[in-house]
Amino acid sequence: MKMHGLGNDFVVVDARARPVAITPALAQALGDRHRGVGFDQLAVIENGKGDAHLTFYNSDGTLSAACGNATRCIARYLMDENGADHLHLTTDRGDLAARDMGAGITAVNMGHPQLNWDEIPLAEAMDTLELPIDGAPTANGMGNPHCTFFVEDAEAVDLSELGPRIEHHPLFPQRTNVQVAQITGPGRIRMRVWERGVGLTLASGSSSCATAVAAARRGLTGRDVVIDLDGGQLRVEWREDGVWMTGATMHVFSGQLSQAFLDSLT
Repeated sequence: MKMHGLGNDFVVVDARARPVAITPALAQALGDRHRGVGFDQLAVIENGKGDAHLTFYNSDGTLSAACGNATRCIARYLMDENGADHLHLTTDRGDLAARDMGAGITAVNMGHPQLNWDEIPLAEAMDTLELPIDGAPTANGMGNPHCTFFVEDAEAVDLSELGPRIEHHPLFPQRTNVQVAQITGPGRIRMRVWERGVGLTLASGSSSCATAVAAARRGLTGRDVVIDLDGGQLRVEWREDGVWMTGATMHVFSGQLSQAFLDSLT
């Protein structure tokens, strides 16, 4: 299936009925926007101890423990399938709750943020609120590492240059997602994102959560904000039980890979 959340797009493989072997080569081939299907992340739905277990791959074939928008898309698909208004999903990030908010809007609890240097992780012990990098960004983890720069004008930043440079910064042994964020009003943030293993994307759920947490930690906003992304809006609420993200999703089409395409990978 092809799905997207605010233009953050995914190929979703439903492997509940039978196992599907995903290799880095298959993930890369599917992610090719000219010769494959094209995606920011690949997600696999499998049977688990909850309603389903989700596994995520970046377009470069590497694994990612979390993908917020893909989780919302899949939650919407599963709730439509079984008529439920809430789900218990499992990921490498941990157990996640999802809720139907009505009118096709889906909310997912992405869990508690990781604030300590060794949880994110960083290469050495330090204050994660302001890193010793030009611009003094904030580091948080949401099951994957995040580095958020607060700037005067998010549009003016050359993210195609900043993103890969910070993604591979020595402070981040597992690389990092990179956000530039501008406070545009009370409880409102304009954010652009460079995703680890992907590049520039129209939206990112985990990045939105990390940016909301970083803004609250720095006293720039409260814990309930609207994030304006290139692809649309997400609401993020940092609650006692975790970071909730709410927004729209879209199931674009369902399809089948041809045998010729699969054979070309061998």
